[in-house]
Amino acid sequence: MISPEQALQILEDAGCSRSVVEHCIAVSEFATEIGKKLVDNGKELDLQLIKIGGLLHDLGRTKTHGIRHAIEGASIAKEIGLENSVVEIIKKHIGAGITVDEAQKLGLPEDNYIPQTIEEKIVAHADNLVKGTRRISLEEKISLMQKSKVHSRAIEMLKELADELERY
Repeated sequence: MISPEQALQILEDAGCSRSVVEHCIAVSEFATEIGKKLVDNGKELDLQLIKIGGLLHDLGRTKTHGIRHAIEGASIAKEIGLENSVVEIIKKHIGAGITVDEAQKLGLPEDNYIPQTIEEKIVAHADNLVKGTRRISLEEKISLMQKSKVHSRAIEMLKELADELERY
């Protein structure tokens, strides 16, 4: 596994803006906090993977700020030889995930973009609750999604992910 310093260098080398790097650091810190709480409650998970996945989740924003940034980031991560577990976090961090059917409707490559592992879920959840570098509540996130006219199923998936992580 690469170090946090190496992850930050990857973001810099890829051309990420300062604001994206700062957001990635904030998401990584929050995701790591969530992970540590779960470890303290007896759950087994990879805190280093969560830290690195959080730092690199928006790597694709060097190419686009649209929904395809997850696919672009996963592609970059693969090209530079990062572990598949990091690639999957990058690919699956959008919202609470995107189903195969939704991916087709959005013009994404046919694939399942729903977080599967606990590490993928934690990074996606932390990203949902960090706006820029500021942590927001689940209620604030839902309100922002409603104002943006996000599909109600996406909001339900967000709530389900939050509930699942609280049950761990």
